[in-house]
Amino acid sequence: MRRTFFGICLVLAVSGCSSSELSLTEYVDRLNAINGAGLQQYLELLGSPQGQVLVAEGAQIDDFTPQDLQAALRAVIGIAVEVKEAADAIDPPDQVADFHHRLFDDQFTFYEEALAARAGTAADWEELSESPEMTDYRAAMAEDKQACLDFQAELDGTADRGVFADTPWIPGELKEIVDVVLGCASFPENVEDLYRYPPSTSTP
Repeated sequence: MRRTFFGICLVLAVSGCSSSELSLTEYVDRLNAINGAGLQQYLELLGSPQGQVLVAEGAQIDDFTPQDLQAALRAVIGIAVEVKEAADAIDPPDQVADFHHRLFDDQFTFYEEALAARAGTAADWEELSESPEMTDYRAAMAEDKQACLDFQAELDGTADRGVFADTPWIPGELKEIVDVVLGCASFPENVEDLYRYPPSTSTP
């Protein structure tokens, strides 16, 4: 499993909105703080013996058991839940409400939970690799990867025009230039090979 983490940079604020709601600058700061905390926890998990199974490829998975994957996935789910709860507690400015909900529409957790449960009962990697839960997990990750790439392309195209003038979630009158990096490169290159067994005889 490779989680995506984004960064948002407010480059220029020519004019803004006046009200009691969060300003775009305040909103960006809140999101970066939430996502930064989640990323730090995730990187700490990957750097621990428990988390190494999450990035195991090829023959490396023989160093772990499906139950190791269950424990690591549950830790990832815990991080994702914390991030989403913190994001849901934010009342975003009306101009970015759609953008906010698109960032935090994390339906993938359902597939992580199903795979974690199945990993807890799997006798070996071959059984887990061929399970319906793993098939659904790989398919959901492939869909999320493509959605991330498509959304990033949409954001990049908007940024190239200088301001978010033609998007429904940041109208032209707001006049801010924002750069958003979603971290799509964190997805595995070949999603269909994820935790596949039997693995290749050599590690990448």
